[in-house]
Amino acid sequence: MSLPPSRVRNLWHLTEPVHAVLYYAPEVLAEAAALGYATDTRWPSYFAWRPAPLGAAGPNAVAAAFYSFSPAMVAEHVPAAWRVADPGTVLASRLRAIDATYRTLLGDALASPEVREAAELARRAAESAATAGRPLAAANADLPWPDEPHLVLWQAATILREHRGDGHVASLLTEGLDPVEALVSFAAFGAARRQVFDSRGWTPGQWEEAGDRLRSRGLLAADGTLTEAGRALRQRIEERTDALAAGPWETLGEAGADRFTEVIAPVWAAAVGSGLLPAENTLGIGKVG
Repeated sequence: MSLPPSRVRNLWHLTEPVHAVLYYAPEVLAEAAALGYATDTRWPSYFAWRPAPLGAAGPNAVAAAFYSFSPAMVAEHVPAAWRVADPGTVLASRLRAIDATYRTLLGDALASPEVREAAELARRAAESAATAGRPLAAANADLPWPDEPHLVLWQAATILREHRGDGHVASLLTEGLDPVEALVSFAAFGAARRQVFDSRGWTPGQWEEAGDRLRSRGLLAADGTLTEAGRALRQRIEERTDALAAGPWETLGEAGADRFTEVIAPVWAAAVGSGLLPAENTLGIGKVG
């Protein structure tokens, strides 16, 4: 049975924070520091944690997979990340970091039946995810499954969110938006303030040039808002992203998706309620319904 797009998106909203604590938790920063990464910003370790499943990928491969980051920013961190620690070491440290983070977030609930059931359902969905043409989902799906339910849950959430992200990139490519155009149009669509996107490393000149290209296509108005055609394009992108992300969740069926929504709720609440995650973001963090 097909799940409606709104339901697929809501399942992403419930799953994204489960993964995203990797980039913000103090336990993760401590692991990064122990490996030798600078921790004054999150980016040196981000460009180790997230691409590590790809192996010792170079800057072009990482920029291609991540899509929305400036290649110049990626090149600042890759391949330098692998001179600090090889990908295998990073992956082992990543699991230790998530283990410590979840123990802090969940406390006694770590061993609850709900966490175990959420892990089982998420793994079932993740293992059904089609990974052809989805490099980040495929690389994470190749990793061995950990034993502990909370780590299984995190790894499944990671596969599912990268599966969705890979599909989003396919949607952007289909509509002819390059990486910086994607961000300019996303900001104009009201996803977040432009300042939120500054962290992706594009210069003001590159941002303005992308805006000019969008205006030449009739997608962006002179005042920086989307035209009717621009809004229709962004809507198509989001709808196609939901459609491409539906497969793993449809494996669970409506009843399984309902049950996952119930049992993941305490983990979602712990992640969102921790104060670790940014209130303004483009990743579905903190959004349910």
